[in-house]
Amino acid sequence: MAKPRATLGVDLHLEPAGPGVRRGLTDALREAVRTGRLAPGTRLPSSRALAADLGIARNTVADAYADLVAEGWLTARQGSGTRVADRTVSLSSLPPPRPRVPSRPAYDLVPGLPDLATFPRAEWLKAARRALTAAPNESFGYGDPRGRAELRTALAGYLARARGVRADPERILVCAGFSHALRVLAAVLRARGARTVAVESYGLHTHWELLGDAGLRTVPLPFDERGTDPGELTDQDAVLLTPAHQFPMGGTLHRDRRAAVVDWARRTGGLVIEDDYDGEFRYDRQPVGALQGLDPDHVVYAGTASKSLAPGLRLAWLVLPPDLVTQAARAKGGSDTCGALDQLTLAEFIASGAYDRHVRAVRLRYRRRRDALVTELARRAPRVTATGIAAGLHVVLRLPPGTEQAVLRAAAWQDLAVHGLHRFQHPEAAVEPRDGLVVGYATPPDHAWQGALDALCAALPE
Repeated sequence: MAKPRATLGVDLHLEPAGPGVRRGLTDALREAVRTGRLAPGTRLPSSRALAADLGIARNTVADAYADLVAEGWLTARQGSGTRVADRTVSLSSLPPPRPRVPSRPAYDLVPGLPDLATFPRAEWLKAARRALTAAPNESFGYGDPRGRAELRTALAGYLARARGVRADPERILVCAGFSHALRVLAAVLRARGARTVAVESYGLHTHWELLGDAGLRTVPLPFDERGTDPGELTDQDAVLLTPAHQFPMGGTLHRDRRAAVVDWARRTGGLVIEDDYDGEFRYDRQPVGALQGLDPDHVVYAGTASKSLAPGLRLAWLVLPPDLVTQAARAKGGSDTCGALDQLTLAEFIASGAYDRHVRAVRLRYRRRRDALVTELARRAPRVTATGIAAGLHVVLRLPPGTEQAVLRAAAWQDLAVHGLHRFQHPEAAVEPRDGLVVGYATPPDHAWQGALDALCAALPE
């Protein structure tokens, strides 16, 4: 085993004996010169002195010196001994500088994440072991582009029971997250000649950009206290909605408007895309049922494990109308693009009841956080109104007009990451600007929650 030898002011890692000593010494000296640990002009010990220091044969040192002189790393002149050569180092030979990583804020209330520390590692591992033990050999192949049949079957039962979705395993498509699912749907719409998709006035710009990249124009619909107004749905080819818990405003689409959206789809042949991103998390009563249950032939239901478990799983699903299944599977690709083992694990996790138990546990956890947030706001920032608090993992804090940017600057001073409401407004939306913050109260781990809450209250108008 090599052990370090201290000499020349640097550590040389050499084998104590054997045929590799010469090569080891040569390599160690060359690396010391190349990295600058032995500076140009440095005089090296005589071969006799270095050999005695290292406990090796003098000829071994002399031969290593000779090799490095021949390579140009060292120079040897009569009367001046052996020295490190003066060499101009090419900048291209130097390792690239490490990129500067921006420092992360001390506290994070950006919406879109659950508390990642709550991921049920032990239960997931048990489910993974059971799934792997029972997995058929063919599950390690390329697979059905719709996803593993085991997961589609488990999802069909769960969605019918928990969300009121009318699901058949044959009509479910497993995707690598909601963005992937939306890309698949965008490709299907373009293949059918679609040009325009109606969207909500408030939402995620990444979704609008994704549709735009597919060649589809997004047209925002009006928004008021009853949610998105479908009254202006006319000749659009599809509409993307978050009816159970509008993102980010937090409301539920009014029952009359739910019926109006479905009626539009039936009359025109349009497609409704229902993004049910956090439908399991409702705190004041039973979760609002999925819009898809009103008309499975005209509504695509999209669900995800990103909020209930973790986005790193990259698992989402579409429940499709019968006439879209083949096209969607073709748009996804000729084989499954989602990890089969994670799909099998999630199927086992659902079938065993572990998924339901986890959702119940984190629902209680997030409700307590929401209650703590509302209580602190009432005490420390009474001018700020919290809305959209009945469900989900975030709230909207309504701010006095004209104060949003000032509050965001104050939050930055508190080392707090949080998003303003303006960033979620569609650039073409004809809505009255609202000042506010979108606060993801599920995001911080437990040890950072109180600090994040204090930083938020310190940034808000008193």
